[in-house]
Amino acid sequence: MPSTIEALYRNSKLPLEERLSDLLGRMTLEEKVAQLTIFHMQTNVLPDQTVELDESTRSRLANGIGGLGRPGQHIGPRETAVATNAIQKHLREQTRLGIPAFFIDEALHGLMAAGSTSFPQAIGLASTWDPDLVEQVFEAASQEMRARGENWALTPVLDLAREPRWGRTEETYGEDPYLGSRIGVAAVRGLQGRELPIGPEHVLATAKHFAAHGQPEGGRNCAPANFAEGELRENYLAAFQAAVQEAGVGSVMASYNEINGIPVHIHPWLLDQVLRQEWGFPGLLVSDGNGITMLETFHHVAASKDEATRKALKAGIDFELDTCYSGTLLEQVRSGAVPETWVDRAAERVLRAKFLLGLFDHPYADPDKAERVTNDSEHRQLALQAARKSLVLLKNDGLLPLDPGEIKTLAVIGPNAAGLHLGGYSADPGRGVTILEGIRQKAGGRMNVIHAEGCKITADDFGGQAWRGWHENATNPPDPVEDDRLLAEALKQAKKADVVLLVLGETESISREAWSELHLGDRDSLDLPGRQNDLVRGVLAMGVPTVALLINGRPLSVNELAEHANALFEGWYLGQEGGTAFAEALFGETNPGGRLPITFPRSVGQVPAFYNHKPSVQRSYVLAGNGSLFPFGHGLSYTTFAYKNLQVSPARIPPDGQALVRVEVTNTGKRAGDEVVQLYVHDVTAEMVTRPVKQLKGFRRITLQPGERQFVEFTLGVAELSYVNEKMEKAVEPGAFEIMVGGSSAEVQTAQLEVIP
Repeated sequence: MPSTIEALYRNSKLPLEERLSDLLGRMTLEEKVAQLTIFHMQTNVLPDQTVELDESTRSRLANGIGGLGRPGQHIGPRETAVATNAIQKHLREQTRLGIPAFFIDEALHGLMAAGSTSFPQAIGLASTWDPDLVEQVFEAASQEMRARGENWALTPVLDLAREPRWGRTEETYGEDPYLGSRIGVAAVRGLQGRELPIGPEHVLATAKHFAAHGQPEGGRNCAPANFAEGELRENYLAAFQAAVQEAGVGSVMASYNEINGIPVHIHPWLLDQVLRQEWGFPGLLVSDGNGITMLETFHHVAASKDEATRKALKAGIDFELDTCYSGTLLEQVRSGAVPETWVDRAAERVLRAKFLLGLFDHPYADPDKAERVTNDSEHRQLALQAARKSLVLLKNDGLLPLDPGEIKTLAVIGPNAAGLHLGGYSADPGRGVTILEGIRQKAGGRMNVIHAEGCKITADDFGGQAWRGWHENATNPPDPVEDDRLLAEALKQAKKADVVLLVLGETESISREAWSELHLGDRDSLDLPGRQNDLVRGVLAMGVPTVALLINGRPLSVNELAEHANALFEGWYLGQEGGTAFAEALFGETNPGGRLPITFPRSVGQVPAFYNHKPSVQRSYVLAGNGSLFPFGHGLSYTTFAYKNLQVSPARIPPDGQALVRVEVTNTGKRAGDEVVQLYVHDVTAEMVTRPVKQLKGFRRITLQPGERQFVEFTLGVAELSYVNEKMEKAVEPGAFEIMVGGSSAEVQTAQLEVIP
């Protein structure tokens, strides 16, 4: 029983800093070290809704614990709440100081726990270009998480995805620092709320992976990132800086990679000078899983696990998702190899976060609420709305939307039609609508819906729950003989159809985090894997009107589909309600309005292919030309939009001035629809540091009725016009700027702005 019932740190009426100082002054070295560590345990909830902790667990928790990992991985929301309550009760009543624990989990596109709502994958959320919606999605995820007693989310991923061979592309918000920062700030605010202390339905958010993890050499996960400082500051650090300084993110996770030769987990410039000193980050720096150990085994900058521990703690890693700090850190402090002040610094940051979460005063969850709010009707409706808004129509020659009254037979063909695809970092939501199911439900007997698989992408379909393949090590190729049979059967079915829907792409088994040689997920090609191109050619050769839907985690070089299919959608992973959302769009009940957050190259040889490149990346390839397959910001609608009267006022401003950009947008079609109005800026003639051909600096998703017009306005100022100069300082250069507004990065109107000295 704790002997400090009347201690100051237990008094909820006192200021946080006073409580924190009092607690730290009472702690032993053993108790401080324990706060820097994580403990993974399998919790069994007994039939009478109690939890019995075995002796080894009690021993591990004797000095308290920083956090416990993924308590709800294999149990439902009520059981998770019961389990977290039991552990918090044990810590509160059976340890000397009664310090509560973090319960840590993943929430990339919804809480990664049994029964929780699965929203569209992160890159799909970015395709909505709707920060308000994204904030709502993460509010729902945080509510489900906190109701279970979990309080620290290892999300959002703020890496720029500029290497689509990389298997983690799907976890990001795309290739652009501005879009990534706006969606990232929304995600942090959804998780943490907008003020401190963090409220009872919110959790600690984590900006990861800090930094430059999304363009690894060769597209190989964890490979080096070698970039000039100016490039890092202007692009790869931008979303992280916004998360820290605008959204007040509570934790930042170091990335596995090295930057310019130094592994990030011990990178003094990045972790201390930039993050702590320049940005003023007061929160927790956390290792990635096994990241400290990899200093020895992967990067070879430490001769032992002990040395890796010393280097990481010195660099400022406060909390580990690893087993280093729980190893010999205590002995190293006692021997004098590690200063105790390093431990004090880290423990203070851990405990401050626990106070900000209110864990000392309200450590317990409500099992009834956990069961009630998890994947409830409101969250399912939000998942459906997010899926609707994330769907991107890449091509339509007029075939869409389909009229069910004019179609007798619709053939749904392809390896991704019948399985539930959720993307990586998913758990079983307990429900889910596949593409095939969604179409059959919407067809409602008005047409004959037939199905054929066509071919396989991998040999395993995991019982129709394809997302489970993300977890498995082996990726087994399909049987060629079976593929021949499936292809022949699909072509027979296609002949019977008035319209064919091809559902193609990748699976979670081949587009995923490559965390070891046994669990690979990076590719050396962006073509459709397996026999899918044979299936495409066979169906298109029949001349049957054909719609294609891509379900995948990265941009794919689908040149034949882009040229010859009548219509083409990008779905990424649409979440548990994805089948319903797609069927609504296919039959015209909703109008697609998503936009690409990443460029689609024509081939892997064009990589990197991001839109905001420098002017010198202009020259074409011999025999291949230039230009992307689909540009950044691209997306079509079942209606049309016209832009006119683009104005910039005033047309001349000083470097610290502001200008108003105003454009008139009209729905010129016959359907209501969403348009994403995009603002780009180009510094025409740079003083010394070259500038990109264009940079996104504003956007707004609007809904217009047929014939309706709206004036959309943006403000341009220092934030939008500045850049990182040769002195590594933000500055606005005098001179001419092109101000571009339109519906994609490739279709804009242009006006002029002059910055005068």
